Amino acid sequence: MIQNLHLLVPSLFWPDTSLPEIYRDLPLPGLENLLAKSLCTEDQPQEIEAWLCRAFGVSKQRDWPVAPITLEGDGAGSLKARSDYWIRADPVHLRIERDQILLADSRVFRISTEEADQLTRLLNRHFEENGQEMVFVPLQPDRWYLRLTATPPAETHLLSEVANKGLGELLPFGTNNTVWRGLFNEIQMLLHEHPLNQSREARGEPAINGTWFWGGGIMPQSMASPYTHVWSNDVLAASLAMTSGANQIRLSPDAATWHQSAMPGNHLVVLDSLHGKAQYADAYGWRESLKELERSWFAPLWTMCGQGKFDQLTLTDTGGRNTQNFALKRGDPRKFWRRTKPLSSYVR
Repeated sequence: MIQNLHLLVPSLFWPDTSLPEIYRDLPLPGLENLLAKSLCTEDQPQEIEAWLCRAFGVSKQRDWPVAPITLEGDGAGSLKARSDYWIRADPVHLRIERDQILLADSRVFRISTEEADQLTRLLNRHFEENGQEMVFVPLQPDRWYLRLTATPPAETHLLSEVANKGLGELLPFGTNNTVWRGLFNEIQMLLHEHPLNQSREARGEPAINGTWFWGGGIMPQSMASPYTHVWSNDVLAASLAMTSGANQIRLSPDAATWHQSAMPGNHLVVLDSLHGKAQYADAYGWRESLKELERSWFAPLWTMCGQGKFDQLTLTDTGGRNTQNFALKRGDPRKFWRRTKPLSSYVR
């Protein structure tokens, strides 16, 4: 028997609280029953990366040390973080809108391995010619890494914090932030004129005209998984599972398939299909993704709870004004006095 199931569902609630009509005509009986029968606790607002790091006992350095952790997964054994300082330098699309620079990440554009290699070769050649020890490593087309010989004194914002936002107040901050802001501008100018970007724009694709520095740090000395199994397509969740000794498995297409193959233990399932839709204000896409989660996951899991399949099911929503945790124990589905409410009533 599976003892405990923890669902991590970033952006379960639409972030714009001034749009209550987004919940209208959304049939979600499975989800609404799960929430109604649960006890809810609230925590500080946080992005998914911060929540995952905390869950696995990873402390914040200047940044949440996402880069050295995901490097272990992306490197596939060919490259190790060791004791070096690594920072992510992910390719982004920058555009000017209403007198501000907006950033888009790879959720809204595609970049091939060949394109990533071309652009990082340009950057590496430029900085080598200028005598700067900076080597960009594109371990995945949309995940680039930079190893630094000294810990940078500036701090950065998570990529998920800046996606589809103006960058005015979100550029690197702290001591020597001017160095990193200057580097940000220098890279933007280098990439802007590259023929590859001219070809992309001619095809109607967004230019890859910047990099976003984030998630810098040194590999944590230790981390511990509260889960025996982690089911996720998210690289950070998968890398945390791998480095902490938990079983890491690709996300199943639905709850029934997952339950058939799940072994006894404590399971984390990361359902992040809503997150990008919410970040980019795609209301239609968010509603459709929520309907699919209801069909594939929430409704079947509610049935399983009624059958006593879990000691406890916990559902966590991140990315809003507060982190909300809904905990449902084995006998809770029978508590008829906990009546279902519309999803909008849980918005904080």
